[in-house]
This record gives sequence, structure tokens and C-alpha cells, in this order.
Amino acid sequence: MLPSDASGHLATTDFLVIGGGVIGLCLALNLKRHYRDCTVTLIEKEESCGRHASGRNSGVLHAGFYYGPDSWKARFTLEGNRALKAYCRERGIPINLTGKLVVARDEAELSGLHDLLKRGQANGVPLDLVTEEEARRIEPRVKTCGQALYSPETATVDPRRVVAAFAADAEAAGVVLRPSTAYLGRRKGTVLTTGGAIDAGHVVNAAGLYADAVARDFGFAQDHAILPFKGLYLHSSEPTGSLKTNVYPVPDPAYPFLGAHFTLGPEGGVTLGPTAVPALWREQYRGWAGFERGELRAVLRLGYRLWRSDPSGYTRLALTELRCCFRPYLVREAARLVDGVRAEHFRVWGEAGIRAQLVDTRTGRLEPDFHFEGDERSSHVLNAVSPAFTCALPFTAYLVDRIPGRGALPPDPVV
Repeated sequence: MLPSDASGHLATTDFLVIGGGVIGLCLALNLKRHYRDCTVTLIEKEESCGRHASGRNSGVLHAGFYYGPDSWKARFTLEGNRALKAYCRERGIPINLTGKLVVARDEAELSGLHDLLKRGQANGVPLDLVTEEEARRIEPRVKTCGQALYSPETATVDPRRVVAAFAADAEAAGVVLRPSTAYLGRRKGTVLTTGGAIDAGHVVNAAGLYADAVARDFGFAQDHAILPFKGLYLHSSEPTGSLKTNVYPVPDPAYPFLGAHFTLGPEGGVTLGPTAVPALWREQYRGWAGFERGELRAVLRLGYRLWRSDPSGYTRLALTELRCCFRPYLVREAARLVDGVRAEHFRVWGEAGIRAQLVDTRTGRLEPDFHFEGDERSSHVLNAVSPAFTCALPFTAYLVDRIPGRGALPPDPVV
């Protein structure tokens, strides 16, 4: 017999969203607004929404110049940046209009800087190529070789306040939020949870770190798996205002990570990070807490496959990021971007986050863009890594148009 809800009846819903991060909340809210006469239920395994990646990210609203013009990231980042700023203003959530400087640490990085400028121009992103002198007018402490890029659209917000606002909006719209309710599996077309079985017309998987596992229960993610990367944050004790803008290096185009960088919080506090350190299991936030032997084996197998497909590249990535676990190394890297960086100002580690990075298991390639699969019964957001927080509003509105509902057409099998 299938477990039921507290009343003894099998719970039913037109749409069941799995995962209460920013993508899951926005999907639920957009589904309810799009199909007003449908019931929408969202389950979240934690006591409240946004306890994982959505509430543990840097809160940076990216501008969209890192991404290839034909990518979903390029399509939705600048629009999402502006939409989320407008949303925060409407809800009274503070925004720090920090801007961002991308600096060249040596002459070899100038070509990468110019490549970013071209991408930004192709994506319609406002960007300024500035001289060293102009860069120092923006941020007096910045160090760059010859030129830098300035992004005026980049900003920061408190991600937890944004998640809380989305959750409140979803409830107000009529979405049923069920926290402390974990997905357990699928049986005879019914979704099993720790709060009972749910008969859902359509299942929308936004389970983040576990999205691939959920998708496999529905016949998807056959050639993909999630590899976790830990984002570490190192907080500065310098006073608010010690930096005027975010400062980033030119990223390695081979990997979807941005290197050691400075971010300013919504109140102006300075933080180094996040990094992208390989994690050994999906929720390896601190020490051995939550250790999962099966996940460790799966992560090691997937890491080995990546190493075999690109031994020099993956080894370099892993070693570089692992060194970021050590405070002296991370501080030294930061000192290449900004003058006056002192180790004694960076002693406090912040709360880590985990990036759910999708890997193509056929090629051993880290998927660079968002990834979505689905059919008439279920839809699966498999790769919603940075800048998904920035893109959340327009990206989820786009996905809702591809999720079958009353009067909707079936989505493409794979997007």
C-alpha cells in the first residue's frame, strides 16, 4: 500500500516541484501564475527553503559577459540581473550596486580580457575597457596589467532574503509549500516522500545536488551525473568601504569557475570567494559531517573519468582549487588583484556552499550551460549552476512555457 497524507488520503496535485531553492520556488510561482486553476505543491527536504546553494551563494548579480552568445546563460543573465534588481526594490531588499572590475594579472591575460569584452558586446552587456589609471579611479587598490574591464551592471544582494521573499510570494499565490518533506522515489506513477505519497500530474525536478538521481527515476539523466564542488568563503575584517567594487581575475575559459576573487556583500563587507574545491560527497559542508560512503565512491569514479578524459587539465583544476582550502594560498592569490591585502585581515571562514556541477559521463566534460530534460510526465533542471541565481526569473518563466500543462504543448525531449 502506498503511504498517504495525514488525513489518510492519497495527496494529489497538478504540479509537484521537488526542491525549494531559488529555481524551484520560481518555477512553482510561475507555474501557479501561468496555470491559475491548477494546484502546485513544492516539497523541500529541509525545514525551510534555500538552505543549500541558493542560500549559500555570494549574492552576486552577474551581468552576462562570461558566456558564449548562443548559450542559455547569455540569454538570461542580463535580463535576470535587471529583473532581480527590480524585484528587490519592490520588496525592499537592499542592493549594493558594486559594479565589477576584471583585471589582467599579466600581459598573457590581456587577450582573455579582450575575449570577454567581445562576448559582452555580443550579449548586449554594458562594459567598459579601461586603462590602469581609470581602473584605479574606480577602485584605488586594484592591480592590473595595462587594462581592465568594468561592468557597471554587476551588483550584490542577500540571497537568503531573496529566497524568503520568493517563498512568501509562492505561498501568497496559492502554492502549497511542504518543508521537511524529502523525495524518496517513484512507484507506479506516484511520488513517495517522507510526508506520504503524492499523485502528481506533472513532476518538476529542481532538486539541485540530487537532481540527477531524481531524474533517473523518471528515465532521464542517462548520460549525466552531478559532481559536487565546494565553494569556500574567507571574510575580511577590514572596515566596510575598504573596497569599492568587486574584483575578479580573467577566468580560465576551459572551466566554468572564476578563480579567487573579491566580492562585496549587500552591506559592503569584503569576502574572498567562493572557490570551487572538489567535494567528496554531495553535502560535504564541514569536516566529515553527513559522510556518505556510496556518494564518495560515485564521486571518485566520476573524478577518475574526468581525469582520464583530460588528465592534465583536470589535475591542474583540482590541484589549483584544492590549494584554495589553505588560507595563505588564497590570500596570496587575492594579493595579485588588490594592494594592501594582509593575512591578518582574512582569518574567518564563512559558511561553505556546494555547486551541483553536471558532467557528461560519455565525454567526461563539465557541462558549461544550463541543462533541461523532460517529457509529458516530468521535467528536470539538471544543471542550474552560477549564474542561475541571477537568471532565476526569466529562466524559469521560459521553462514553464516548455512544461506541459492545461493548454500547453509538450516540451522538447531534451533542451
